Amino acid sequence: MQALAHINWLYSLSGFFVGALVGLTGVGGGSLMTPLLVLLFGIHANTAVGTDLLYAAATKTVGTAVHGASKTVDWGIVGRLAAGSVPATVATLLVLSRFEKAVGAANHVITVVLGFALIATAVAILFRRVIIAFFEKRTGPDGPKRATLYTIVLGAILGVLVSLSSVGAGAIGVTVLLILYPRLPAARLVGSDIAHAVPLTLIAGIGHWLIGSVDFHLLASLLVGSIPGIIIGSLIATRVPDRVLRPILATTLAIVGGRLAF
Repeated sequence: MQALAHINWLYSLSGFFVGALVGLTGVGGGSLMTPLLVLLFGIHANTAVGTDLLYAAATKTVGTAVHGASKTVDWGIVGRLAAGSVPATVATLLVLSRFEKAVGAANHVITVVLGFALIATAVAILFRRVIIAFFEKRTGPDGPKRATLYTIVLGAILGVLVSLSSVGAGAIGVTVLLILYPRLPAARLVGSDIAHAVPLTLIAGIGHWLIGSVDFHLLASLLVGSIPGIIIGSLIATRVPDRVLRPILATTLAIVGGRLAF
């Protein structure tokens, strides 16, 4: 009962809402939770991002276990992504820490990056099929060495983007993986992306914790709501048409992203 006294049930309700949407759409919680914390609750962007990263690490660990049991994780792809994302994440956090101490403007940087990341995520969600078809027509089949190189570069980009904004590992990462590995089943690429997001968000989250931008009471409140939300969202996902959810979600993210970036 004493632990429950520290739970903010308004945050938990937000966690439930985001968890349900993640269960319905498969889009990472960072695209939804971080702007909600910044715009609705007025939490500093760096605290919102740092807390959301650990929140994502916890929730995506469960997702990885499910995909791993279903054998829909390509650990080779996970390793290539991590080869780029882990050093990029560490470097970004070091720069972010120094930048905040020297200028005190890290919060503004994160807010702007978050805004543009949300807009890019909205584009990836709404036009995923168009983007994939475009590249399929204009590029021939890449060799394994080139695909490996591009995957490492993708990991590095996601490491920077996720460390600054907690957004991008889901919709953007899966879209690019579908282009790089068109012959692999989509479920296997989604599972690989989720598995890669666990160490990525965990390392980035620990880095933000060391910087001092994680609120553990907020984290606990979010998880209390998000766990049942994800379960319920996943259960009713098959009853809601994807063609209805994607435009609504993409439009929302684009509006929020525009508000944060400009």
